Amino acid sequence: MNEAQYPTIALLAGEDSGDQLGADLIDALRARYPQARFVGIGGKRMQTQGFESWYDIHELSLFGFAEVVTHLPRLLRLRKELVARLVAAQPALVVGIDAPDFNLGVEERLRQAGLRTVHYVSPSVWAWREKRAEKIGRSADRVLCLFPMEPAIYSKHGVDARFTGHPLADRFPLVSDRAAAREALQLPQDAPVLAVLPGSRGSELARLGEPFLDAARRVAAALPGLRVVIPAANPRMLEQLRSLLAKAPQGVATLQLLDGHAHEAMQAADVVLLASGTATLEAMLAKRPMVVGYRVSPVSYRIAKLLRMLKTDVYALPNILARACGLGEHVVLAPELMQDDCTAAKLADAVLALFNDSERRGAIVAAFEQLHRALRADLDGSAADAAAGAIAELLEPPFSLPVRGEGRG
Repeated sequence: MNEAQYPTIALLAGEDSGDQLGADLIDALRARYPQARFVGIGGKRMQTQGFESWYDIHELSLFGFAEVVTHLPRLLRLRKELVARLVAAQPALVVGIDAPDFNLGVEERLRQAGLRTVHYVSPSVWAWREKRAEKIGRSADRVLCLFPMEPAIYSKHGVDARFTGHPLADRFPLVSDRAAAREALQLPQDAPVLAVLPGSRGSELARLGEPFLDAARRVAAALPGLRVVIPAANPRMLEQLRSLLAKAPQGVATLQLLDGHAHEAMQAADVVLLASGTATLEAMLAKRPMVVGYRVSPVSYRIAKLLRMLKTDVYALPNILARACGLGEHVVLAPELMQDDCTAAKLADAVLALFNDSERRGAIVAAFEQLHRALRADLDGSAADAAAGAIAELLEPPFSLPVRGEGRG
C-alpha cells in the first residue's frame, strides 16, 4: 500500500464519552490501517492516538432542550464551517460519534455532498420516537449500535445497522471483585457501603446534589456503620461537590469524597444511588443493585411531556435492557424516581429497601450478569474491533482491504 492509498477518516466526537469511544476506535482502525490519518473533532484521548482535532470537543458538550436552544446560533455556524471543511478535505469516510443533535445534521449534508458516513452510537430510538430511524438512515450509510435490540428497529425502516457491542461491557469483569475494590478505596470489608453518583455535569449536580446528599444522610441515620462514597467525575465536579457538602446543615460522618474512581466505588458498594444515564449501565456491569433518580430542567420536561416524545415507561438502561432481552415485559430491576418523585425521602426509602432485602439483591445481580453477556457482540474481540470491522467494509478500494485480515460485520 503506497502513501496515496492511506485513508483519511474523519471522526466527530461530542463529550468525554465520545472521546473515549473515538480513541478506542482509532486504536482498532490503526491495527488495520497503520498509516491512516484521523481528523475532525475530538478530545485529549483521541489526540493521544494521533488525532488532528480541528475544534475543541467541548463545543458540542450540551445537554437538554434549553441548553441547545441557548447555543443554537453558535452551533449552526460551527456546523456550516465544519461541513465546508470536510467537503474540501474529501475523507474516505466520516464517522459521527454520538452527539446526534449535531452530528446527524452534519452527516446528512456530507452524504448529500457524496461522502460516506457512519453514525456510531444509535440514538435511543427504542425510547424516543422510533420513526427517527428513517431520518437517521438519511444521514448515515450505516449505524453502529451498542445495544442488541437496536438493529431490528432500523431494519423495519430499511436502514443498515450493526450491533457492535457496548464498549463498557469490555471494561468490567463478568464477576465483580468487591473485596479488591474495598481494599483499593480503604473501606472496611464488613461494613455496609453506599455509592452515590449524582451526575457528571454541572447542571445535573445542581438539580440532584441536594436530594441525593440528603438521601445519603437519611440512609446513614437508619443504617448503623454505613460508609458513603461519592466519586467526582472530574475536578470541576469535585469542587462543586465540596461546596455542596460545606453548605449542608448536617453531614455524614463516614462520607468519603473521591477524585474519580467511579467504577471502584460502584464495585465496592452494596447499593448504588445514581443519576439516570450511562452510570446506570456501569452499575449494572459492576453487578450492583441500584436506585435511579433524575430531574431535567422544567422547560425540557414540559416540552417532552407536551410532545409525548417518550415511548417507554422506564428510563434506566438496566430496566430497558431487561425487557428487550426477554427478562419480562414489566420487569423493573432498578427502582426509578424521576422528576417530582426524585425527593430525598423517596430516594432514601428505596435505598433502604434494597439494603434490607438480601434475596432481592442476589436476584438482581444474577440478572445483571445475564445482561452483561448480552452486551458483548463478540466474546473473542472488543466492541471497538467490531466497530472497526463494520467501518472497514464501507471504505472504498483500495482502503477496503484491511492490513490484518477481513473486517468483521
